[in-house]
Amino acid sequence: MEEQQRNTYSSKYLCRLLVDYRKPILIILALAALCAIVFSAPYFITPLYKSTAVIYPTSSNSTSKVLISTTYQSEKDILNFGEDEQTEQMLQVLNSNRVRDKVISRFNLMEHYNIKANSKYPYTKLNKLYDSRIKFRRTEYNAVRITVLDSDPALSAQMANDIAEIFDSTMNQIQKEVAVKAFQLVEEEYNNLCYEMNQLEDSLNTLRKLGVFDYESQVEMLSRQLAVELGKGNTQGINNIQEQLDVLAEYGGASYAINERLDNDRLQLSLVKSKYEEAKMDATQYVPRKFVVTSAFKAERKSSPVRWLIVVITVLSTLLLLIFCIVFYDRSKGFFRREAETNSAKETQAKAQS
Repeated sequence: MEEQQRNTYSSKYLCRLLVDYRKPILIILALAALCAIVFSAPYFITPLYKSTAVIYPTSSNSTSKVLISTTYQSEKDILNFGEDEQTEQMLQVLNSNRVRDKVISRFNLMEHYNIKANSKYPYTKLNKLYDSRIKFRRTEYNAVRITVLDSDPALSAQMANDIAEIFDSTMNQIQKEVAVKAFQLVEEEYNNLCYEMNQLEDSLNTLRKLGVFDYESQVEMLSRQLAVELGKGNTQGINNIQEQLDVLAEYGGASYAINERLDNDRLQLSLVKSKYEEAKMDATQYVPRKFVVTSAFKAERKSSPVRWLIVVITVLSTLLLLIFCIVFYDRSKGFFRREAETNSAKETQAKAQS
């Protein structure tokens, strides 16, 4: 009895059960396979076609610093592929609402996915379908793979390629929002410096009309000439030179200060102008932020569902369930048979005693 219980779950026991119940097992497995084939048909499960695009980020986000800046020191070049940091930035932008909303709007996914706007939670359903059919993954070489599943193979390829372009425009838009503000600040500073220098130049022109050109050299020259005229005793010449010296004494300090300020402003203007040109390029120029390594193309075969895999999994799952049910049924039947035999023996023994 103990030996029989130990062998209950042995392979021989299972094989015997499979042989004993082979006909119902084969019938049920055939029905399960038939149901799997039928319910995995396109009428029940929409076939999806997969398209994939692979893109790399650029190594630098500031084009002006790489191209025209003379002070920016970096080994990065605009033609180099990006590394970990740029790849992470690309994934963040691709998964952002900006890209999602543009893709949904461009391809009218609400209608394409047959989601009614007046249904319950339409945008929740739309976002779930979007997340399940459009995926972004980082490759082992720091590129980003864009994978799109759709019932239309041509649309699937177009969406994958367009998402790469949408990323490009979105990245430029995000950066330009900051670049335009920065350009406005630099432009204001540049214009203020130009205006201030024009005002100073106007003041110098006024002083030049009074005869003040170069304070130090004029004073030196007139002092020498005054000494000569004093030696000659030329009163008129002395008076003329003295008048010029009086004008220099009155306006020379202002001329000197204005020239010093103009020199400082010219130095400042050269620095601001370089920043102005960099900011203007960042704010006005469009530069691609990605390299397309692999463009998506129209798939020739559907990617899902894999009908043979569905059939195999269904048949195996059904077989395991059948084995469990048969073992349970056989054990229950044996248990009830033993219970009946025990009760019968007890009744016989009771009759014999009576």
